[in-house]
Amino acid sequence: MLNLPAPQRLHGLVTATHTPFHPDGALNLDVVEKQAAFLQSKGVNLVFIGGSTGESHSLTLEERLLLAKCWMAVTKGSEMRVVVHVGANCVADAKTLAEQAEELGAAAIAALTPMYFKPKNVEMLVETMGQIAAAAPETPFYYYDIPSMTGVNLPVPEFLRQARERIPNLAGVKFTNPDLMAYQYCLRADGGAWDVPFGCDEHMLGALAMGAKGAVGSGFNFAAPIYSRLLAAFAQNDFAAARVEQFRGVQIISALASYGYMGAAKAVMSMLGVDVGPARLPNNTLTPAQKDKLHGELEAMGFFEWVK
Repeated sequence: MLNLPAPQRLHGLVTATHTPFHPDGALNLDVVEKQAAFLQSKGVNLVFIGGSTGESHSLTLEERLLLAKCWMAVTKGSEMRVVVHVGANCVADAKTLAEQAEELGAAAIAALTPMYFKPKNVEMLVETMGQIAAAAPETPFYYYDIPSMTGVNLPVPEFLRQARERIPNLAGVKFTNPDLMAYQYCLRADGGAWDVPFGCDEHMLGALAMGAKGAVGSGFNFAAPIYSRLLAAFAQNDFAAARVEQFRGVQIISALASYGYMGAAKAVMSMLGVDVGPARLPNNTLTPAQKDKLHGELEAMGFFEWVK
């Protein structure tokens, strides 16, 4: 069990970044520097790479290794901290990614559970996460709970109870789960020792009300100013303003989801001057006509003013 000091915790906004591709779908690492600079210009200094937003399950192991190496090189000497997602269906691949992340000096690693052959109970989940975490023993490790994608919905408070003695570098949980009842138990487990950044943009205000200090989100790529204002309003007990910002985020997510979220989110990045390319199958990429239509919808709702 690793009780991180506040400066090392994943507090504030942590952007789950896109993986950039060329138009033909090949990895385009030249864009990473532009991604990092854009996020820093919006006040974001924490990134979570190679996760769901990063299409990790559509990348080869070699591509994931190259992606982590590039992000660490681009951010070297800056204030930006990099969390590397290392989870994979193959535990050996996950361990390889974890080893590399530690060698590169990542701020932390995270891993979702294998999702084809799934752990049947919490004990097997702890054993699996423990093997991955042990490959990077000096690096803070976060279990990445995202049952909507993995189909694994084991109780996270029980995971923390069993894992605290078995995973020495466990720092907490990336909680991408709208279950705010379980979230409260995680925040209070072991006297509040765990770092539990919340991962559902559309429920962020609710999580803050429960005690969240940090959030990991894909929406922060293109809408960080909205969520920064949400955090500031909440800190000032201005809940009316916080609700306005939260609903703006919800409207954006709804619009993008109607086109296929991944492809639409990547299209929005190009609208903002950071072309991260298409999405890989089985995610869809927007046609030029769809992109134009989405641009009009975003403009009509005020999106481009909201994110200035």
